[in-house]
Amino acid sequence: MGNILSLHQLTEEQEKQVRAAAPGYGLTIGKAQQLEAEQIRQAEVILGWSKHIAEEALHPGSKLKWIQTWSAGIDKLPLTELEKRNILLTNTSGVHAIPITEQIFGMLLSHTRYLQQAAILQRQKTWQQPEGQLTELRGKTMLITGVGEIGRETARLAQAFGMRVIGIRRSDKEAPHVERMYTNEQLHDALGAADIVVNILPFTEETRHFFDEKAFAAMRKGAFFINVGRGGTVHTDALVRSLEQKHIAFAGLDVFEEEPLPASHPLWSLDHVLITPHIAGDTDRYAERAVDIFLTNLKAYAAKQEPPLNLVNYKAQY
Repeated sequence: MGNILSLHQLTEEQEKQVRAAAPGYGLTIGKAQQLEAEQIRQAEVILGWSKHIAEEALHPGSKLKWIQTWSAGIDKLPLTELEKRNILLTNTSGVHAIPITEQIFGMLLSHTRYLQQAAILQRQKTWQQPEGQLTELRGKTMLITGVGEIGRETARLAQAFGMRVIGIRRSDKEAPHVERMYTNEQLHDALGAADIVVNILPFTEETRHFFDEKAFAAMRKGAFFINVGRGGTVHTDALVRSLEQKHIAFAGLDVFEEEPLPASHPLWSLDHVLITPHIAGDTDRYAERAVDIFLTNLKAYAAKQEPPLNLVNYKAQY
């Protein structure tokens, strides 16, 4: 039988579960930079990915047949080469649904309920009322671009807040808690109907700078913009201009075209922007959920079946 290589530490119980899911397979656990070349080349299945193993994993003598990534995003993997070699690729889509949804609403509430500014004033021991009128989420329309696992959970909570939810996906297939679904081609119509725009798009050639000058101009004046998808889906200069002109009233940003965001970048100095350092998907439950996805896929793979969860379509790049 083949060998499984995990680039992530597993608990003793998880190791037992991996061995039980794929009887007869060997299991190696190690950090990418500490592995021997032969350990990488002998791996038929790799859990995780690192640029440090790419050369050996893609060596002509490599036995690699399947990669289960530790992340939902796959844009940093050598997709062209993997597709050429017919290597199965699955990601951890769905792991982030709960923490990212909570991040979205944390960002929104920090603005609508004066929490961000209050935290700053508290450190200054300053009692100061808001200059503008506080508002509510209830009754507002949220547009979710990229209605996958995260988008569906976001829609569910938005509806619980009393919000109207509309969405965008490549097809106009319906989704729970989403009142109306638009296609990518109807983007500007959807943007004009929303008070809050939440970007959860993956980064592909099709979504590069999906939010450009025209898209931000199509948004309602005073709308909020949240980006917890991928930085490259947003034209940053266009976003900055829209914020500086106060066309967008608030932006909550967790991802950026350039990371870390340079200290000289104008986004840092805008009072109506909340920045977090690409942490929206972080949670103490991450490893548990990622391994659960891997185990489900591994059982199918060991039985000579296609992994049932999150199989990447190389043409669509997600």
